Amino acid sequence: MRAWCSDVFFQTLKEELEHLEYGVLPLEKAVTQGGYVADQRITATILHANDDAQTITAKAGIFFTEIVINCGCGDDPMEANAYCELLIKIDKISGQAEFALIQDNT
Repeated sequence: MRAWCSDVFFQTLKEELEHLEYGVLPLEKAVTQGGYVADQRITATILHANDDAQTITAKAGIFFTEIVINCGCGDDPMEANAYCELLIKIDKISGQAEFALIQDNT
C-alpha cells in the first residue's frame, strides 16, 4: 500500500504476493485437474491496478503448481503447471487485502 503511486508499486505487490504463506491465496478454487495446490512458491505478475478514494484494486496473474492424483500415469501423483487470475482489493486505511479468484467465463 505504501508503494502506491510510485514506480515500484507493481514490483512491490509482485514480491509481496510471492512471499505470502501457503494457503493465503484462494488457489484451491483454481485447480483444473481435480488435484490440490502444491506447497511451493508461486510466481505472480501484476496485470493492472487502479484506485478510488478507499481501495486499491489490482489484477494479478498467478502461476502455481497443481498436484494431480489418480491420473493413471506412471509417476502418479504428478505436478502440473497451473495459472489463474486474482482480483486484489487493498484498503487504503488499514492495508488489509482481500483476494478473489477471477472466474474464466469463456
